[in-house]
Amino acid sequence: MEARIIHDRQQWNDFVMSSVCCNVTQTYEWAEFGSYLGAEEMLRIGVLDDAGQLCAATLLVVSRVPVLKQTYFYAPRGPVIDDPASPAMTVLLNYIKVEARKRHAFMLKIEPSVEADNFNWLTALKRRGFRVNPAHMHIRNEWVLDIRPDEKTLLAGMKEKWRYNIRLAGRKGITIRRGESQADIDAFYRIYETTSERDKFFINDKALYSDILRVLGEQDRAALFLAEYEGQPISGIILLLAGPWAYYMYGASSNEHREKMPNHLLQWTGIQWAKQHGCLYYNFRGIPEILEEGQEMWGVYLFKRGFGGRPMLSLATHDLVYQPFVYQAYRAMLNVKHRLDARREMRQASHATHAAPQKQEPTSAPTQNGRVSAAGEKPFEDRRR
Repeated sequence: MEARIIHDRQQWNDFVMSSVCCNVTQTYEWAEFGSYLGAEEMLRIGVLDDAGQLCAATLLVVSRVPVLKQTYFYAPRGPVIDDPASPAMTVLLNYIKVEARKRHAFMLKIEPSVEADNFNWLTALKRRGFRVNPAHMHIRNEWVLDIRPDEKTLLAGMKEKWRYNIRLAGRKGITIRRGESQADIDAFYRIYETTSERDKFFINDKALYSDILRVLGEQDRAALFLAEYEGQPISGIILLLAGPWAYYMYGASSNEHREKMPNHLLQWTGIQWAKQHGCLYYNFRGIPEILEEGQEMWGVYLFKRGFGGRPMLSLATHDLVYQPFVYQAYRAMLNVKHRLDARREMRQASHATHAAPQKQEPTSAPTQNGRVSAAGEKPFEDRRR
């Protein structure tokens, strides 16, 4: 059994997509988007068994903390391994530690694509010296729908109002089409900018979404769908596929014609497309970690919940520390940053208008954040603020 850098796309994806820990951010192609995610380098590390078959893998983002002038490793929804207590995990971590020394990385941060109550993972990580980090890169709580039932059953599992709104959109003249051209991406991004300004979250440069659709679209693992009214795009979603999963990765909605419910029909179209491609689960992605009214993204949660499904809370972020003193300085910097952010948001809230907000239909899942903090953290989600 040995670990090494993997260059075989097919071998990598075959393993990742067949694993119970499958996630789109651990696919081979995700490394191609590293420059947009603040990465100095992207590493695809795999463990091969005696027969030459992959038995563990992780895509690592190598990021720099400017103030500390050192790097750290981050595995977005990784590592990918079915048994974290196996010898393959030991081989993988030993290899990562060697690579960390070469790059002066002070820690390995992981966020495995497993649920929070997975005792095997919790036990294995504790035994291997990982520590829980309450700050996370990916939003932990997601809304997922089992789409194995037929369409009639899926519709029956929705809230009655959601079924009505899907039909209403068609009656009101909303049409859905798949975006194929750069002009379609441009239209989506213009709406996405509007969504970002309205709902106060950050988005990446348009080039990222173009590249994702180009790279994954070549394998029919990505799709842009646009909702139009009288020929004008008013909403859009980008879906990505990996193994049995379909991911509602990015969503945009304009301020016009929201009463025609284009977003309900968009999601239903996405679910149908995912089923046609053999997916078993549809991941609506981010919802509040605490499901109580008044929480940030509560409206987004209500929208996603209406389609049926359940919450899926992922395992907490875990750090494996290589340089304790540097790690302590890093955590202290983040704590200061978080306090300053909280104060700024309180000041912004105190200056906000007291006019009653208009009731709007939530549509957009959190996605990729386009900013790097002074501490070098670049969250993998577009965080609503």
